[in-house]
Amino acid sequence: MNSIVRPDMSSSPCLLGQEDAGIVRQESASESEALLHGLSRVFGIRLNDNQDDADTRLLTDLSGLFQPQRIDAETILEKHDRPWGRVYLIQYGILRLFREAPSGKVAIHHFFSEGDMVWPVFGRTRTVRNTLCLTSVTPATLWVADFSRFRSTIRAHGEGLWPRFALALTEELAELTSMREFRKHTLPARDRYQLLLEEYPELVKRVPDNQLASWLGVVPATFSRLKTGATKKTFR
Repeated sequence: MNSIVRPDMSSSPCLLGQEDAGIVRQESASESEALLHGLSRVFGIRLNDNQDDADTRLLTDLSGLFQPQRIDAETILEKHDRPWGRVYLIQYGILRLFREAPSGKVAIHHFFSEGDMVWPVFGRTRTVRNTLCLTSVTPATLWVADFSRFRSTIRAHGEGLWPRFALALTEELAELTSMREFRKHTLPARDRYQLLLEEYPELVKRVPDNQLASWLGVVPATFSRLKTGATKKTFR
C-alpha cells in the first residue's frame, strides 16, 4: 500500500538523490513470483524450490491459469443475472461484493483487498440465477482465471483437496457476514462504527463514505454524523 512521506518526517537517507551510493536498491519481484506468493498465502503453502514437491506442483499448475488484469475504479467484474465464471486474486486494490435491487437500492456484503481471493462460492452464483455483483472500489491489479479450470486443476491434485479449500474460504466469508448482520441487529450505530475503525482501518481510509455507510447498515447522513463525532472525540 502506498504512503506519502513528508520531507520533514523523512530520515536523512530518504532525502538522498536518486543516484546516491548510499541507497541500497532491491529488485522488485517479477509478476510470476508475485502470483506464486499470492497463491501460496491463499492455500497456506510455503514456497520451496523442490519441483517434485506436491504443493509446489499445485501452485505451479494453478499459476499457469491466471492472467494479469489492471482496471480502473468502478469497473464491473461480475453482474447479477449472469453466471459468475472467474476467480480473482487481488494484488492491489479493493473490490466490493453486493446485491442490487430492481429499485437500484444496493446491499454491500463484503469488501476484498490485497491478498484476498474472490470466487463464485455458491452454486447458484455460477448460473443465470446469480444475484451477486462484483465491482472495483479503487483502481486494481488483479490475477484472473477461469473458475472451472481452477477447480478442475485443484481436484486433479488429490481427492478431497477442493472440498477442504472451498470449505475454508466459504466458512470464513459466512462467519464475517453473519457477524456483521448480528451486529446490525444488536449494536447501536455508534458501536458498529467504532468496530469498523478498529477492525478495518484501511477500508475507512480508502473506501468512499457512502459505500461504508451501506456496509454498516446506516444512511449516509448518519454515517457522516458518526464520522464527525469520532473526529471530535479524537481531538479533545
